[in-house]
Amino acid sequence: MTTAWADFETAERDFAGIVRTRFAGYRHHVLATVRADGAPRLSGLEVDFRFGELWLGMMGGSRKAADLRRDPRFAVHANPGPGDGMDGGDARIAGRAFEVNDPALVARYAAETEPPEPFHLFRTAVEEVVRTTVEGDELVVSFWRPGHGLRTVRRR
Repeated sequence: MTTAWADFETAERDFAGIVRTRFAGYRHHVLATVRADGAPRLSGLEVDFRFGELWLGMMGGSRKAADLRRDPRFAVHANPGPGDGMDGGDARIAGRAFEVNDPALVARYAAETEPPEPFHLFRTAVEEVVRTTVEGDELVVSFWRPGHGLRTVRRR
């Protein structure tokens, strides 16, 4: 089951805000895609929250774009930042990404973001959002999935 980012924000406004803030802390993040041979591929990527959606934009002809065209499954991990800190915890979003081919939507997006040309634009459908933090001596994992709501697990 998947959902749009806006629907996730409506369902879990506070949690969505924490995760979005974590991604906004840095420009570059890590995208995981599936290669043609089934192996994982990790690539640098900028994410964008706009028009109620989570967008993935990438350079024209990139391998990660080819991966997503073939297999839309992805996970994007927020940049942990410098040193050991990870202020705000560790955040990850997983789902499916679908290339946008509507010229009007691509033009609207490009007018607001001014990406390097040419570029691929993918709209995402969210399947899971996870935030991991350490509180005292506990590892705290909060995760949300469509239809299941927000759950938190604490481990010592």
